[in-house]
Amino acid sequence: MEAAGKEEISVEDEAVDKNIFKDCSKIAFYRRQKQLSRRATYQASLDSATIGKDSTKFQIISETTKVSLLAEVYGIEGNIFRLKINEETPLKPRYEVPDVLTSKPSTVRLISCSGDADSLVLTDGKGDLKCNITANPFKIDLVSQEEVVMSINSLGQLYFEHLQIPLKQRAAKENKEDTSVDASQEDQEDLGLWEEKFGKFVDVKVNGPASVGLDFSLHGFEHLYGIPQHAESHQLKNTSDGDAYRLYNLDVYGYKIHDKMGIYGSVPYLLAHKLGRTLGIFWLNASETLVEINTEPAVKYTLTQMGPVAAKQKVRCRTDVHWMSESGIIDVFLLTGPTPSDVFKQYSYLTGTQAMPPLFSLGYHQCRWNYEDEQDIKEVDAGFDEHDIPYDVMWLDIEHTEGKRYFTWDKKRFPNPKRMQELLRSKNRKLVVISDPHIKIDPNYSVYVKAKEQGFFVRNHEGGDFEGVCWPGIY
Repeated sequence: MEAAGKEEISVEDEAVDKNIFKDCSKIAFYRRQKQLSRRATYQASLDSATIGKDSTKFQIISETTKVSLLAEVYGIEGNIFRLKINEETPLKPRYEVPDVLTSKPSTVRLISCSGDADSLVLTDGKGDLKCNITANPFKIDLVSQEEVVMSINSLGQLYFEHLQIPLKQRAAKENKEDTSVDASQEDQEDLGLWEEKFGKFVDVKVNGPASVGLDFSLHGFEHLYGIPQHAESHQLKNTSDGDAYRLYNLDVYGYKIHDKMGIYGSVPYLLAHKLGRTLGIFWLNASETLVEINTEPAVKYTLTQMGPVAAKQKVRCRTDVHWMSESGIIDVFLLTGPTPSDVFKQYSYLTGTQAMPPLFSLGYHQCRWNYEDEQDIKEVDAGFDEHDIPYDVMWLDIEHTEGKRYFTWDKKRFPNPKRMQELLRSKNRKLVVISDPHIKIDPNYSVYVKAKEQGFFVRNHEGGDFEGVCWPGIY
């Protein structure tokens, strides 16, 4: 029997303080899209659509602002469709992700099966896939074997904030009212149109808000996966009763499980699976992104009116996915499968496959946060020898540095790093430091030179042998 009065310990006691991280209610572009997207209806101008070798282009016009967007539909080898939506005449170029696709995808010329001012049907002429574009309201249906498997903007949540002239350059009052966001002056601070605050941080938007959003309806699908990284169940959950999934890289210590807050990585790639069909959505946008998911279960029968006779009709389940990003453009790849293997091939065709890892990375790596000093390293290393446990790599976290500055050593705790590295190297072991994988090093750059002086051995991206401490810490 446990002693009376024993204090209970819960993992919640170690959980992150969520007050220092944003939830959806504190993210201005999310509030704007939820509040204002219903007011924006778009109509496609299909009578002026142009079908070219690489893409089909047409205008999408907002019925509220009368400002037009440029839409482009591409057919890509391997049963992939790509949809891009951008401002037709932006104030300045909007950001497009330059370095994720391994190369420019090979396009397949789309041909028009039928079309008029109200609709346009595109196909690559090879398979059974068709892209049906409806003009008013703007909607795209992806059809396979005469069955609609995915609809785009069927919920009317297309949202696109246009770049604006900075407020300081607006002299006339009418220019101040010329905004793609229908909000009164008193609402501007709450909606974060030109400035957004969180704690002591202030985000000034020189050209105003620039968020984008679009909805996708997946017909017959209930099981969705992907959009890592979250400490949640493998199958994605409905978000109607809480926060959306957040794609925003955060170094969160003690993160909560069963929570949709963003943690260490973000991959805007979603899979939907059902018997006989797998689909993928790759949302190519590098800015902060929120994803809402809502599944409508199948209804066995529903009454529908067909002329004077009421008939019973089976209704399939449907999952709606709403993507919202803080900036950039809408650039989305629709991976049509139909098998899981096909979807993985389609995705890897776009982004590449995993690089061959160095041999030593396949062995056991010893790491903890953190080793106190050189003596601590020696004792841990000796412990593996004593217990006859093989290992190949020992990792150091940032606390080995001087003032958390990369490529430096804390001289009190690590007075002789070269000797420490030589000790491990004599046993065919490596000492690796966790560094920032985004730092790019020019061999003539002073940081590289200083790193060499401090006892670091730096590996470049082209390969070469690891020797002692390696950079970057992505292995």
